[in-house]
Amino acid sequence: MTDAPHTPDNAQGKPTPRRKPKPEATTIGGRQLKPATLMMGHGYDPALSEGSLKAPIFLTSTFAFENAAAGKRHFEGLTGIREGGAEGLVYSRFNGPNQEILEDRLAIWDGAEDALCFSSGMTAICVLMLAMCSQGDVIVHSGPLYAASEGFVAKVLSKFGVNYIAFPAGADRETFDGVLEQAKAKASENGGKVAMIYLESPGNPTNALVDIEMVKEARDAALDWSCPIAIDNTFLGPLWQRPLDHGADIVVYSLTKYVGGHSDLVAGSIAGAKKWMDPVRALRNTMGGIADPNTAWMLMRSLETVELRMQRAGENAAKVCDFLKDHPKVNGLGYLGHIKDARQQDIYDRHCLGAGSTFSVFIKGGEEACFRFLDALKVAKLAVSLGGTETLASHPASMTHLSVPEGRRTELGISDELVRISIGIEDADDLIADFEQALKAV
Repeated sequence: MTDAPHTPDNAQGKPTPRRKPKPEATTIGGRQLKPATLMMGHGYDPALSEGSLKAPIFLTSTFAFENAAAGKRHFEGLTGIREGGAEGLVYSRFNGPNQEILEDRLAIWDGAEDALCFSSGMTAICVLMLAMCSQGDVIVHSGPLYAASEGFVAKVLSKFGVNYIAFPAGADRETFDGVLEQAKAKASENGGKVAMIYLESPGNPTNALVDIEMVKEARDAALDWSCPIAIDNTFLGPLWQRPLDHGADIVVYSLTKYVGGHSDLVAGSIAGAKKWMDPVRALRNTMGGIADPNTAWMLMRSLETVELRMQRAGENAAKVCDFLKDHPKVNGLGYLGHIKDARQQDIYDRHCLGAGSTFSVFIKGGEEACFRFLDALKVAKLAVSLGGTETLASHPASMTHLSVPEGRRTELGISDELVRISIGIEDADDLIADFEQALKAV
């Protein structure tokens, strides 16, 4: 952050010296402070903003340079003439104080070197893929993906000569090795490369898990280090899964969900090593798409309570699923706390720190029964999205994944019986009572 402007200290208007930021404590007595602690002040010193305990919202389109030479240095960094990027703040399409603080704090949760914030999760995904891919390249991706993510790869990038090969989330090493060989062959045919392995784990809306460690081992054996592994960690992050610890290079979030957590903003982010972030930052600088200052400020607020909110929602989900799993009108659950497949359980045990609070429930009777259930809810809200303080329920086959061809939906397990539920922080017994009475309408 930049220093606050000089302020007069007497009637003659003599300026006081600028106050310098005090060194920030990230360890105490050799103990590394936890993310939940650092969220209360990391990256911000009240001394630089008139003593304000919380960072102000910096509503400005541009920033004044200290002198002309400083302006030149900033633009040399922005344009790549000099390595290292801009030395300070230049223009709000590139960055601003609120966004810088937010990005610093987001990086902490995943143990990343750098992070970037965007105006939505899909903006983050689209700019990331555009920065990594060229004509003739191939993206290898898991399935299911969020419908808009899969659609961007299949319908938009394909128009620019970028191909893709999909594989099921639960694929084993032999299957995945075969997928990589197909991808290499397709890339070679078109004069490109395998540009990215893009994962979504857990997958939306089935909660299918990808073995990140297996994917990394296969990538390392078949490809070079220029092919990053990116993963959408929205369903479990940042509390219940740390993909960078298991071999992923880039972690992607819809910050709209658990990080924002109040269903009152839309934003996204990516995080990883600086070598992966720099080309994405350069494209973001050109295209725009950075989160606005007010949204960044709201996300800083939300990060202070994300651990508490996610813990409560996770506890509630466990109680609700214990009720639903044996209900006579329920045909199964896609909940990470009740995994029946041994391979999926093994992935969960190695990768996950909690079962999350978003799951799928399969209601006997298909679409008609699901609609009756959804229409009868009194506490839970019928709405798309997830990770908010309130419980939400939706029907993916007719809503969020309607654009996915029916055959592809069947292949991915997104049936007409599937209702996606995101549990909030209400009283768990109240939620159980709500689901019980709604199932009576089925």
